[in-house]
Amino acid sequence: MLVKDVMTEQVITVTTDDPVEKCANLMLKHNISGLPVLDQGGRVVGMVTEGDLIRRASRIKAPGYLEILGGLIYLGSPTKFVNEIKRAMSLTAGEMMTKKVVSVGPEASIEEAATLMVDHEVNRLPVLNAAGEVVGIVSRRDIMKHLYAK
Repeated sequence: MLVKDVMTEQVITVTTDDPVEKCANLMLKHNISGLPVLDQGGRVVGMVTEGDLIRRASRIKAPGYLEILGGLIYLGSPTKFVNEIKRAMSLTAGEMMTKKVVSVGPEASIEEAATLMVDHEVNRLPVLNAAGEVVGIVSRRDIMKHLYAK
């Protein structure tokens, strides 16, 4: 079976300029856990997930450090810490989104999609046609329905 046979074709998306609150409201209203983020040309440039929204409400831990001879040696990445603060304070989907998007084509097999999800630790994959346009989205639930439907 192919991705096109199990994907959701009516994809709810947001743009990079949409406010974070719109993302949260869409997810709650439609009972979904993630949204593709599109640029002005309609191309997928990121994903906003429930995890991203919850991360905004969580405490961000500063990296540990050692103070030696008046200098600081960080035990973690200060850059990662600053990036986490920026994402937590984001106001738009473009600022909050995960920029590394893993996608799949409609002709890919269910097994290929499942492997991508496991390998990249993602819960959903935008389905893109040859022109790079969103034609669907496939989630873990879609694959579960196919694998374990009675």
